[in-house]
Amino acid sequence: MAILIDAPPLSAEEGWALLATSSENTSTGLRNRALVVLLWRVGLRPGEALTVRAADVDGETGVITLPSRQAGIDRLAARVIVAWTHRRAELGLNSDGPFISTPAGKPLSQAYVRELLPRLAERAGLTVRVHAMGLRYACAAEMGQEGLLTEVIQAQLGVQPQSTIGRYLPHADLAEMVQAMQARPIPG
Repeated sequence: MAILIDAPPLSAEEGWALLATSSENTSTGLRNRALVVLLWRVGLRPGEALTVRAADVDGETGVITLPSRQAGIDRLAARVIVAWTHRRAELGLNSDGPFISTPAGKPLSQAYVRELLPRLAERAGLTVRVHAMGLRYACAAEMGQEGLLTEVIQAQLGVQPQSTIGRYLPHADLAEMVQAMQARPIPG
């Protein structure tokens, strides 16, 4: 069954504007920027973004290790993730804790994220509805517009074809996925 999206996902320019609303100097701003790129540029599910451990996020190699898969990190996301990783180290946060956390290392709630994203969208002057899954949809749409292969997009998002024929279709390996992600253009 296909999922119908009644409104188009955010454009790359809108995603960039959303990212730019958070400070590059404060701990909370750096954390919010990292959350936005995990959803918008990496395409993580909201639950994945909030539960991935800091030890499993490597902006240097461009790989996030999740319980059921690995995902590539593009160059824009890597810069934002590395900045938050450095701030986490300055704050003395545990690498076994959640990557997206309060400055004290506590996990964020999904309710907080549901309130945060519309607030950032308003600050960015966006009139479209902004929510965590919408950022994931925008990631998928952008990758498709950039010409990435379907199997790379599926591997990046951790989705499988709905038909039994899917087992016979090509699958992207981690190296292909990371290379494709790092070759993505940076919007703005």
